[in-house]
Amino acid sequence: MSAKKWLVCFVLTLLVLILSLGAFNWAVDPFGLFGDRFMNWYAYDMTQNPRSSKIAWLDAHHDEYDSYIIGCSSTSSYPTEALNRYFDARFFNMIMYGADMYDVECESRYIIENYECKNLVVNVYIDNGLHYDQESDEMTYSQHAKTEGSNLLSYYLRYLYAKPKYAIDKLMSASSDTYLKQSFDAFNPQDGTYDKRARDVEHISDTESYLEAYPVFGNYPTIHPVMTHIDDTVGSLARIKALCDQHEVNLVVVCAPVYYEYFHCFRREDVRRFYSEIAAVTPFWDFSMSSVSYEMRYFYDQTHFRNCVGDMALARIFSDHTVYVPEDFGVLVTPGNAEAHIDAIYQSGPAEETDVSAVVPTLLYHSISPEGDNGNGMVVSPETFEQQIAALSAGGYTAVSLEQVQDYVRSGEPLPEKPILITFDDGYQDNYTYAFPVLKKYHMQATVFVIGVQVGNKTYKGTDYPITPHLTDRQMKTMAASGLISFQTHSYDMHQSSAYEEGRARIDMLQFEGEDEQAYIDLLKSDLKAADEQIAGISGKEPIALAYPRGAYSELAATVVAQSGIAVTFTTEPGANVVLKGVPQSLYGMHRRFVYEKTTPEQLLSYCSVARG
Repeated sequence: MSAKKWLVCFVLTLLVLILSLGAFNWAVDPFGLFGDRFMNWYAYDMTQNPRSSKIAWLDAHHDEYDSYIIGCSSTSSYPTEALNRYFDARFFNMIMYGADMYDVECESRYIIENYECKNLVVNVYIDNGLHYDQESDEMTYSQHAKTEGSNLLSYYLRYLYAKPKYAIDKLMSASSDTYLKQSFDAFNPQDGTYDKRARDVEHISDTESYLEAYPVFGNYPTIHPVMTHIDDTVGSLARIKALCDQHEVNLVVVCAPVYYEYFHCFRREDVRRFYSEIAAVTPFWDFSMSSVSYEMRYFYDQTHFRNCVGDMALARIFSDHTVYVPEDFGVLVTPGNAEAHIDAIYQSGPAEETDVSAVVPTLLYHSISPEGDNGNGMVVSPETFEQQIAALSAGGYTAVSLEQVQDYVRSGEPLPEKPILITFDDGYQDNYTYAFPVLKKYHMQATVFVIGVQVGNKTYKGTDYPITPHLTDRQMKTMAASGLISFQTHSYDMHQSSAYEEGRARIDMLQFEGEDEQAYIDLLKSDLKAADEQIAGISGKEPIALAYPRGAYSELAATVVAQSGIAVTFTTEPGANVVLKGVPQSLYGMHRRFVYEKTTPEQLLSYCSVARG
């Protein structure tokens, strides 16, 4: 081959490779900048670079929104549902990793000038005074060229001819994607928020177990950050304010909550100047320091807080008294009160209020019957049952309803001094015959978790196999009408007996090994729906709680259960239950103590006393 032909072949080969790389990156589109036409996986794209991919998403979907909240990663903790409800709007969350006020200004300007924008909520936090216009990685932290006004061709070429590793990683991730969030698809593209479905159902209880799960709170390092970018940050905020005024956009500025140990690492004079200069630009709601900052269970780390805290903040702004909000949480800071406000937060400490959390011991019964022990000790005789209930009553314990506990968590409604939950699993008819009269005698409330498919049955699911008789519709209605008994679900038909089922029995709500994930999720949802309709039809109230069959659950099951509207779940694990005001996660995965025929009144009182600490 002549040198000329060789050169032509080389050039053509090189050209084909270049075009192939560009075509590959365009088709896979790992950053979602070219429309993600084939995979349509913006949950992945936004995870790679939320700054750029969210603008690409909005260019195609901006007509679905009319309001925006923007800022660093804690911005995602202001729930979209609450924003929409309070503002009567359609919000998109522009949360960005490590966003500084330069990023916020660029994207705010683009949004206001190119989309409909009725409301703009800007989330400022204390670290904004430390950083400005920083870009740690040009691929994953860069602004979209449209927001910065930089060269579009150069920008698109950078991603079109990026390392093929980005596209290959996306293809490989797609093959291992699941229903729940993974590290590579952390966003909800429909509203721009972090996917916190699993995190929002994790069990939260006492501070000791929380420290085990989040050891970061055990020993905060002492640092001395210096706020060298106050002027830059305030300047950007001033330009955003002027832009909002020009376009008649309602601007709301909030200063995010911070864990107290981190906040106190900052120099007081820096914080004073930072907050005073922000107030000179616009009034803002400051949530940075309050009694909330002293409760680690409201936080994931020093600056990231739970969605329930975002709910509290919005409830304070809009004076919603149905949501629990500590009295000192949230102050509207203006030039007139900025100095006094700074002095106040440095003089404050943990809340004087002592009932931010409550201990609720929970008992688990099954059958109350004179027929005696069934082999596992969980059949309690009527005489023993009355002795136990009488001892609890004499010991000053008040049996409360699940609704009372939920109201304590949701809105801070007080509980009695020594609350206790009494629960029954399976829904046996002897609960009506023997337990109900005793509960009425001592005016004790209780919750019965029924297996839906067995309601009214004396044989297993319509077969000839005899079983312990279960409650009938009429008995359930009588018990519910008393106001003492609440009926909740133990699943509709996911607590089967392997002895009576043909093939593999579903003895609990766990996914079978090898079972298709979506098929399992659909089955779980349909079971919960059937239970909901049945219980609501009999008792007149939709169930709010589920006792997991056999106490078994997974992260996936817990997530689907919560999405189906269940607000309280129970396991069979022993231990105390600590419920926390404002934290609905403290109602998930609650523990219960089995009560047996051999359990003496003294042992029962001892358990309740120890559980209460």
